[in-house]
Amino acid sequence: MADTTSSPLYRSVWKWHFLAALYVLPFMLILSVTGGIYLFKPQIEEFIYSDLLNVEIQAQKTTLETQQAAVLAAAPGSRIRSITTEETEGRSTVFEIQDSNRTRSYAWVDPYSAEVIRVQDRESTLMYQLKKIHSELLLGETGAKFVEIAAHWAIVMFITGFFLWWPRGKGGIMKAFRLPKGTGRPWWKQTHLLTGIFASLLIIPMLISGLPWTDVWGSGYSYVQSQTGQKSPSLRFSGGSIKSTATEGETIAYETVLIAASEQGLVTPYELRPPKNAQGAYWIRSASKNRWDQTELIIDQYSGKVLTSVNFEDYPVMAKASSLGVSFHQGELYGWLNLAQNSLAACLGVILAVSGFAAWWTRRPVGSLGVPAAPQRNIKLGTGITALIVFLAIFLPLMGVSLVVAMLLDWLIFKRLNWFRSKADVIA
Repeated sequence: MADTTSSPLYRSVWKWHFLAALYVLPFMLILSVTGGIYLFKPQIEEFIYSDLLNVEIQAQKTTLETQQAAVLAAAPGSRIRSITTEETEGRSTVFEIQDSNRTRSYAWVDPYSAEVIRVQDRESTLMYQLKKIHSELLLGETGAKFVEIAAHWAIVMFITGFFLWWPRGKGGIMKAFRLPKGTGRPWWKQTHLLTGIFASLLIIPMLISGLPWTDVWGSGYSYVQSQTGQKSPSLRFSGGSIKSTATEGETIAYETVLIAASEQGLVTPYELRPPKNAQGAYWIRSASKNRWDQTELIIDQYSGKVLTSVNFEDYPVMAKASSLGVSFHQGELYGWLNLAQNSLAACLGVILAVSGFAAWWTRRPVGSLGVPAAPQRNIKLGTGITALIVFLAIFLPLMGVSLVVAMLLDWLIFKRLNWFRSKADVIA
């Protein structure tokens, strides 16, 4: 590569990489820690809620109707949102309920005795709070926007970081992959560079797979799906629009719904939702972690007839891609290897954030941010780099908008106040 570490292009990329890092690294640390922990949600919940999830095995289970009656007696004025059942003996039934204030709670029920073990507000559970920190920093939609901006810029940081890392000069490739040596800033810098190149291979797919969940990028993705006929056919949030064929009669038992699901080949455990009214129908799906097994059914509440069936194979390409992306992001797509890969990505994210901060802090002059000096002459961007910047600004809209805002602020305010500028910039 013709560019050296003293070239105007290199220095310009280095300055933007540094400034972006001031914003991104704290988020990377938070997201890596919370995401890494959340990967082990089943294991953590099994440990924390062992007394809720596991019950003493007895001769016979009670009906779901009996269990439901016990839940509604323990939480008066609530309605049943969903019921999750397990075929494994000795496991509790989990009811999700919602009260008149729209507060959602979980109720764990002993299926043998119909005893309500506990009713707990969903938002007070540890993993729910962890998920909210990971997605929105407990700041609602505002926090979600900050997290999304950080995710967009993190992708840019990995691209610019790869450019800065790229081996230059004789023996560059060997130096680029050598283990960190020495102490202080040189050690932290080498650790940051070496970690970054491996982290980029694991974290960029994580970032991209999480984009469909975000507010701005996710909304745009959903719009494209709608316009191209690629929306998910899942009935999880629209199953209520499908009605039973009759509007009155005797509602079938939950057991009949479970038998119908079994006959249709649904893999356990099951998640089912009762009809909301006399016109509604049962919704049931396989709650298997394997996306290909997550078949959904709509069942007439009076006749027990299967009104609609949706298999994962029915999903269009974009819906299938985003769904598999969710599975990958959660470490569920290809078993323990996916979990190990994402765990390593989380660890590398933590090391990258800490080493980047340490390298900056040990380099930073007293009383200054230590911003890298900008090139003393204007640089001419090639067609390829210009096209890449335009593509990233369109593909990552919050990155594009924030880039324009940052450049305007730099031109209107920061340059006049000498903010985010190195001493070399000021002297020049």
